[in-house]
Amino acid sequence: MYQSKGRKVARCLVLFSGGIDSTTGLYWALKRYQQVQPLIFDYGQRHRVEIKMAKKTCQRLGLKPRIIKIDLRQIGGSALTDEKIKVPEFKRTEEIKAGLPVTYVPFRNGIFIALGAALAETLNICDLVCGFNVIDSPSYPDTTESFVRAMEKAINEGTGARFKTEKFRIIAPFLSLKKSEIIRLGLSLGADYSYSVSCYAGGEIPCGQCSSCLLRARAWKKAGQEDHLLARLKKEGKI
Repeated sequence: MYQSKGRKVARCLVLFSGGIDSTTGLYWALKRYQQVQPLIFDYGQRHRVEIKMAKKTCQRLGLKPRIIKIDLRQIGGSALTDEKIKVPEFKRTEEIKAGLPVTYVPFRNGIFIALGAALAETLNICDLVCGFNVIDSPSYPDTTESFVRAMEKAINEGTGARFKTEKFRIIAPFLSLKKSEIIRLGLSLGADYSYSVSCYAGGEIPCGQCSSCLLRARAWKKAGQEDHLLARLKKEGKI
C-alpha cells in the first residue's frame, strides 16, 4: 500500500514519543522510506524521561529528530500534565476500568498531528506515520481509525494540500494490532526497545503499577521475550 514495485517511498515524518508503538513505527518507516524524519514533542509531560530516551534511540539509528515544544500543562486535565492529579496504580491489568482514563491528555494526538502536518508542509513531506493502536487501550478517543481519517481530511482541507494533487496521508499501520503483535512485528524489523520507556510515573525504571507498565509487561509476556528495556537496566545494574 505504501510502496511501489518494491521501491521505497521518498520521505515521511514519524510522530515519535519513544514508546513501544512509535518505536515500532520508526523501524517500520525505515524499511519503507528513503528518508525518515522523527518528530518528538516536549509538551510538559510528567514522564519527561521519554524525551531523553527517544533522542537516544534516534541517535543510535543515525537520525536527527526535530523537537517541538508546547506546554500542555497550561490546559491540564490529565495526570500526565498536572502534578496534582495522581497517576492511578493497579495490581493487575484486569483492574483497569473502561472509560476515559485520567491519563488521557485532552486532544493530544490531534494537536500532535496538526503540528506534525504544519512541519511536514514546510519540509514538503506528505506522509505522517503514527503508532496509534486501540485494541489494548480502547478508551482513548484519539487513537481510533475514525479519528485518524477525520484528522487526515482536516489537514488536507486546512493546508496548502487543498490546492495540490498530492495530499497528506496519516499512516497508522498498527490500528488493528494488539501490543504484543506490535512488538513481534517490531522484532521482525530488528527493532531495539532498550531505550523505549512507557511508564507514566516519570522514571526510566518502570513503576510496574501504572496502566502503561502493566499493559507493556503483559505484551512482552505474550510476545514471549524479555523486555529490552528491563534487560538493559539489569545489565547496567539499575534494577
